Formats: sequence, C-alpha cells, structure tokens
Amino acid sequence: MSIRINDTAPDFTAESTAGTIHFHEWLADSYAIIFSHPRDFTPVCTTEFGAVAQLAAEWSKRNTKVIGVSVDSVAEHVKWKHDIEAFGGAAADFPIIDDTSLTVSKAFDMLPAEFYLPEANRTPANTATVRSVYIIGPDKKVRLTMTYPMSVGRNFAEILRALDAVQATDGVPLATPANWQPGQDVIVALSLNNEQATERFGALDIKLPYLRFAKAPK
Repeated sequence: MSIRINDTAPDFTAESTAGTIHFHEWLADSYAIIFSHPRDFTPVCTTEFGAVAQLAAEWSKRNTKVIGVSVDSVAEHVKWKHDIEAFGGAAADFPIIDDTSLTVSKAFDMLPAEFYLPEANRTPANTATVRSVYIIGPDKKVRLTMTYPMSVGRNFAEILRALDAVQATDGVPLATPANWQPGQDVIVALSLNNEQATERFGALDIKLPYLRFAKAPK
C-alpha cells in the first residue's frame, strides 16, 4: 500500500552507520527527512549525499534530522562516505541505513511498480525508483513525499524550501502560494472569514474573494 500524506510513517528497526536505529524513537520530537538511493558508489547519489552533508547547519536550525536509505550494507556505506565527503567537502554525519533486505524500501513503498529483486548481483536498475523523499513531522505523520527517476538529481534547495513551507503551515490555517520563499506572504485558509483572518494574522491583501494573503507569522 502506498504511503499517503498524513499516514503515520512506518516504524522500523535497522542497522545504520550510526548504529541500530529504532525509527520512531530516533525521530523523537524532531522533523525528519528520509531519502533513499538505489545503490552506493553511484554518481547521482554521491552528489546528492554530498548536498545533504553541506546543509547540515540548515537541517539543525529547523529541528530536522536527516537519514539516508541505500540497499547496501553498513560496511559499504562507511567506505562510500569517504567519496561523499571528498566530493561534497563536508562531513556526512547523518545515518545511512543498511537496507539490503529492502525492508525499509518496501515499508515506504519506494520500489517501482514492477521490480525484480535478485538476492545476489543486484544492480541499481533493480531498485530504480528507490529515489524517494519523505518529510515527517514530530507526530510521526507524513507531511510531504517526492519520488524521482534515477536520471534526475534531486534539488535539495527545493527540499529545504518545502520543509520551510511545511513548518510554516503546520497546524495553522495557512498555505503557501506557488514559488513561495521564506519571509514572503502566505495564503489564509478559507476556514476563516475575513474578520477572523484579520484578527489572527493582521491586515489582509485580498486578491480574490477566495485568495487572501497575509504576512507570514514570525
């Protein structure tokens, strides 16, 4: 079954480069980004893990833990980290899960519609669409999902922007418009009338009766 927005993220126990991970326990009261890759020592994945490492201070500033998933062993991950750090110029201190069993990939529905998964000699093509991103809230609910093909490297600036949008609207009657960036105006939900919206968020910029902007709360 596919993972949907507002589903509780699957819990799991797995070995990682940071030791044994009990996912929900590890998440604690933080946001999390779990992102997966088809294989260690592959070119696009190396650039992506390097990008995640470079953003360490940004994840921390947002109370967000990041955790990678790859279908190789911890021993292979440890070797691969040297390449990631050499390419990215930053320490890859986040955990990378050993998903040789594909337990996590299957639990999060990261595999292609039709897949062949040999026990031996597995290639990246066998796990072609294990290139997914999930943003998960402190309540363990899935807030956002993205899945990319093997040929398209992820834009982690966009993932960071999406995280900012999730956090800016989490639990409040607000939404972000197209191409929103932090600090820009946000959209007030239709669950509030104009008087309620003004009382809560200040002066409104009413573009259409159903499209009302307000300053983003600090």
